[in-house]
Amino acid sequence: MPNEIIRHPRLSSDAVRLLAWALSMADEALEPLSKTARRAGIGKTAFSRAKRELVTEGFLHEWRRQGGGGRWATQQMISNVPLTAIEAEAARDGRPGTPSPAAGEPKGRGVGRPLKKTVENKPNLPSPSPAMQVSQGKQREGGQATSASATAPRTVPAPLLTRGGQALAAVSHSEPRLRLSGQDLKTLAPLAADWLQLGATMADIKEALTQRLPDRVHSPAGLVRDRLIRKRPPASVCAEQQATEHRGDEGRAAPRVAEMRECAGEHVQPLLFRPVDGETLCPSCRCAGAEACVTAAVDAAVRGGAAIRELLRSPRPRSS
Repeated sequence: MPNEIIRHPRLSSDAVRLLAWALSMADEALEPLSKTARRAGIGKTAFSRAKRELVTEGFLHEWRRQGGGGRWATQQMISNVPLTAIEAEAARDGRPGTPSPAAGEPKGRGVGRPLKKTVENKPNLPSPSPAMQVSQGKQREGGQATSASATAPRTVPAPLLTRGGQALAAVSHSEPRLRLSGQDLKTLAPLAADWLQLGATMADIKEALTQRLPDRVHSPAGLVRDRLIRKRPPASVCAEQQATEHRGDEGRAAPRVAEMRECAGEHVQPLLFRPVDGETLCPSCRCAGAEACVTAAVDAAVRGGAAIRELLRSPRPRSS
């Protein structure tokens, strides 16, 4: 178990315990992760949260398949290092994860261990690596290649990096075909932050990444990187859009609160209302005043009627 798992900044203690427990089991042990969580003393709610964290960070991968008789089965695979979807499928099927070596210093990678067998085992066709998909995406739109150096993101402030990562995380959670691991979000955040620095919004990023997606995305990180580079908005367009929005804000009418005035009646806190014809009291105070006037008039009428009845009932003086 590498130190990167123990010191992982985004894995909770339950996720680390569940992963350590599963990795400590023998390779031939076939046990669903939910049973491992019960043996490790992790409750249902904590297990769901820990499982979601492991899937997001790339330590856990799942596949559902339908076998003979129409029965569905789930195959789970864990690893002691984060794996992308292509790497996980390659480890599951026993084939190389990428056809060409990746750039940089080679490092050892652990192989995942299946936790539960499926009813039917269908080999998947090999899919292109993320590097191949990005290079193919650069030759689209009339055969004009997009230079990586020309579209490299400028230096962006840390708050924009955070917002860029949040925008990609929102897209990853809303679109199952664009599931990104924590490492993918960290790597692609500067590209999304560059969009925000140019004046684009989070809605613009989501629209660019989710429009006309294929039915199956073999490399979500490669597709997101390709679209962020290839569809990067020009600075002139973003500046014009911001200027248009600014002019629209200046031409808007005054806020509705400007037409309101404070009630002159007695209230615990100042009360604003919109007068119709120069009133100084709110509708509640006017209704209360009208009710008081009506009550006084009724009381006067009752007293007057009682006095008249008393006068009529009194004996009249006899005439001499």
